[in-house]
Amino acid sequence: MNWLMRAVTRGKDDEMADEHSRTDEDWRKILTPEQYHVMREAGTEPPLTGIYVDTEDDGLYRCAACGNELFRSEAKYHSGSGWPSFYETAGPDSVETRDDGSHGMVRTEVRCARCGSHLGHVFEDGPEPTGLRYCMNSIALDFEAE
Repeated sequence: MNWLMRAVTRGKDDEMADEHSRTDEDWRKILTPEQYHVMREAGTEPPLTGIYVDTEDDGLYRCAACGNELFRSEAKYHSGSGWPSFYETAGPDSVETRDDGSHGMVRTEVRCARCGSHLGHVFEDGPEPTGLRYCMNSIALDFEAE
């Protein structure tokens, strides 16, 4: 079920602004088990397995949990990492970042600014104009073709 179907099934009184107040039980009802693992438990899908790794179509990438606009196809590039990569977000308030010291590494985690779901990590080895590589899990994204 994509973000639009989830939004429709939530009902009019369940506003997107309340995404941070959802319980684990709520998220388990909304997300698939695989999405829940990645987006709510900060898991990672295996490299080269995501549906959007090689997608080159024009469009918008949204959060699979809440529909927030995250990335535009114009900023997507092939990084060779095995995950969809972008050099910039759709807007300044699309994502939030935080330090991540898990797995014996120091990285910067990327979360949806609207619902707080884990999306992936950002690295400072990307192309111009930003020098950033937003390395995202396909399972955390929904693509809306233009």
